[in-house]
Amino acid sequence: MRAREWYDGNETDAPPLAKPLRYAASAGQAKWSEETGGHSAQGYLAVIVESPLDLIFPDLFYRLPAFAGEHDVFLKLEGFNITGSIKIKTAIGLIDDLERRGIARSSETVIVESSSGNLGLALSLVCAVKGYKFICVTDPNANRATKRGMELYGATVVVVRDRDPAGGFLGSRLKKIHQILQSDPNAIWLNQYANIANKNVHAEQTANEIAREFAKVDWVFVGTGTTGTLAGISERLRQAFPSIKVIAVEPAGSVTFGGTAGKRNIPGIGTSVRPKLADLAKPDKVVAVTEEKTVEACLSFVRDYHLLVGGSTGTVLAAVRRLAPEFIPGDTIVAISPDLGEKYLDTVYDPAWVETIVAAEGRMSPRTKEENKSWRPRRRSTLLLDQRLGV
Repeated sequence: MRAREWYDGNETDAPPLAKPLRYAASAGQAKWSEETGGHSAQGYLAVIVESPLDLIFPDLFYRLPAFAGEHDVFLKLEGFNITGSIKIKTAIGLIDDLERRGIARSSETVIVESSSGNLGLALSLVCAVKGYKFICVTDPNANRATKRGMELYGATVVVVRDRDPAGGFLGSRLKKIHQILQSDPNAIWLNQYANIANKNVHAEQTANEIAREFAKVDWVFVGTGTTGTLAGISERLRQAFPSIKVIAVEPAGSVTFGGTAGKRNIPGIGTSVRPKLADLAKPDKVVAVTEEKTVEACLSFVRDYHLLVGGSTGTVLAAVRRLAPEFIPGDTIVAISPDLGEKYLDTVYDPAWVETIVAAEGRMSPRTKEENKSWRPRRRSTLLLDQRLGV
């Protein structure tokens, strides 16, 4: 990926976008700061890519003023990456690892993986670009748009419908993967749940993207599924900021960190089978969030901060607010937003789905039921005034 900067009609070559950039928006223009090795001329940046896999935007943070009491929160936005999530980094890292070890052979190897959505979509694109066949084993919680996207990228999508003994689908998906491996000698399972490459890519990329942006980080909140993101971030950020508090966030009903198994309906976060990578993730605290609170957080966020975020992000934001009384003045708080909300319009943001799935299971308060039916966006100025007044 390369960037070119135009100023007063003159074009100058710029270093690769892999280097950290700082942007200063002003009247529709951007500044490429000298502190990051770029040019200082005022102008605008055009990005020219040679592959869709170059469309990864590492340095996007949404500052949320007074989101947690008096404290600002910096939400690291991964949903603007190609395929719409943080999982494109994982997908590239897993395939690159196979290729470095000489295991994968284009046009022969069949890549197999279990996914509730985002990684499956990301792997579909990576495999299409690199010439591998891909089979994604998923379940009914995967949303329709993601499954269709996988198919359009050329993947074979296999949906398992039987729940495992813990009430989830992961055990059933893994059973199906083993059946595929036994029937196809060219099939290779990436095993994101135990593959160290999953952890490493987030230590080398996601964590470093945070470390170079902030002089200090006191808290980082990470949603957990395979725990690859959590393990990588905790490993690297503890080196950069020894006093940091790493918070693992999972849905109620997930068993990753010893919770009681239960039915879950929102994809992309939590597990019904503890992943091996969890042994490498050593959070300071684990926060379990009900699906009611996830829905509530998503609805209030789009109303107050005008951004549709995914279910995992809503779960993380709910955990941030729960721990707000533990923050002290001057703390820097970072939360990971794995994806945005467009994929969840038929679920988290659909009042009928919420009423049928979440409320019907007796896990929704009357207040949240009412907000689900009648929420309205609020003007940003009204939100900030309410915060100043303590409303």
